[in-house]
Amino acid sequence: MSIEGLTPKQIVEKLDSYIIGQDKAKRAVAVALRNRIRRIHLSEDIRDEVAPKNILMIGPTGVGKTEIARRLAKLVNAPFIKVEATKYTEVGYVGRDVESMVRDLMAVGFNNVKKEVEDSMREACGPKVEERLLDLLLPGTGKKKEKSEEKSASPFEIIPFSGTPEEAQKFMEEQNSRLAAQQAEDEKKAAEKPVDNSTREKFRAMLREGKLEDREVEVTVKRQRSMPSMEIIAGGSMDDIQSGMMEIQNMLSGKNHKQKTVTVREARKILTEEVLDSMIDSDKVADKAKERVEQSGIIFIDEIDKIATKNGEGHGSNVSREGVQRDILPIVEGSKVNTKFGVVDTTHILFVAAGAFSLAAPSDLIPELQGRFPLRVELESLSKADFKRILTEPKNALTKQYTALLATEGVNIVFTEDAIDRMSEIAEELNARSENIGARRLHTIMEKVLEEISFDADEHEGETVNVDSKYVDEKLTGVVKDQDLSRYIL
Repeated sequence: MSIEGLTPKQIVEKLDSYIIGQDKAKRAVAVALRNRIRRIHLSEDIRDEVAPKNILMIGPTGVGKTEIARRLAKLVNAPFIKVEATKYTEVGYVGRDVESMVRDLMAVGFNNVKKEVEDSMREACGPKVEERLLDLLLPGTGKKKEKSEEKSASPFEIIPFSGTPEEAQKFMEEQNSRLAAQQAEDEKKAAEKPVDNSTREKFRAMLREGKLEDREVEVTVKRQRSMPSMEIIAGGSMDDIQSGMMEIQNMLSGKNHKQKTVTVREARKILTEEVLDSMIDSDKVADKAKERVEQSGIIFIDEIDKIATKNGEGHGSNVSREGVQRDILPIVEGSKVNTKFGVVDTTHILFVAAGAFSLAAPSDLIPELQGRFPLRVELESLSKADFKRILTEPKNALTKQYTALLATEGVNIVFTEDAIDRMSEIAEELNARSENIGARRLHTIMEKVLEEISFDADEHEGETVNVDSKYVDEKLTGVVKDQDLSRYIL
């Protein structure tokens, strides 16, 4: 779905379908996304002066930070990528450098644009795919084969000769008879061609009717990842390096293609992708993707609090944390990053960072990086009322998920109102007494409540199981009575 026609209110409404509460965070993200479109419509003299207002989300785990980012990825038609700050290392250390997040974003943008172009051309490539399928089903009947046969069957040939005039006369007569025989043979082949074409047309009709879908054919396919990854140069891991070296070896040895026996149904998909690749101008796709990434790209950096360092902690295992912050800073400020699709300017890419900040504070980030995230949104801890809404209201609510899962085995699960209240109350109590893991606590509670019926579902086919507060208490007896609840639910 395109963000072009969505107002901030509509963006929040769509997020409400999956995420309970956190209105401040939703509003901040909605406005930031809408400002991307507003900036694009500005005149060129002021457009470049409007910098994105990057957002820093602060809140405990399980309250919706990552979920907001995940839903945004599905909501907006802009290049989007979610990365973990902890996966990067300072330049000079083994691991991925922070510029790889921009390369990954550009790859996402390229694939998105390529998919759009492919969808617009998919119908036009149908006839070409059909001809190639017929060539596989009927080898030797294609146009290319006919042309090569016509070329090789040409009767004109220069033959050197030296001899008397009588011998020359005899030689010419033999040549004329040979040419006459060749012409008769060509006419015979020409008369047989309609039969071949007729067979090809019969197969074409059967192919369109779907009668040949399960017939097997042999196709030549490209090996996956035939091009070596740039990560082997840009600070990849040992696995990346080994994989890249293997890819280079395959390229040098010509092993980028292999024969594969597949059904006509699978061959159609393979040939469609090959034909589309040949029809698409990769340079134009890369140019369009680059513009889209630079003007409306979004990078979500999760777990940014894990690279924050307090005074005096910049040593030992924490030595590279501040270095990672320093490396991220120029990208957030705006710099040019070299990718295989071209140089990408990050000046107008929107950055959204998030972290629990339970062991560190936003002020523990280096001051320059703090200044690059001017909008700070604090997400609230979830209450009993929130848990109750999470269990029932979203489209992907846990009660709906478990009901659908068990329905596949003929078991009908019914959650009563008091059961929802009781599970919400227990979740709030658990988060208060032990670690606060937010809505993830509900997953553990639901699993424990439905553990027995899930295990024995095959023995209860056709039955209806009512889950009420009494049922919940029975399954969580030890948890409810024990003061140290974390011993039973982690």
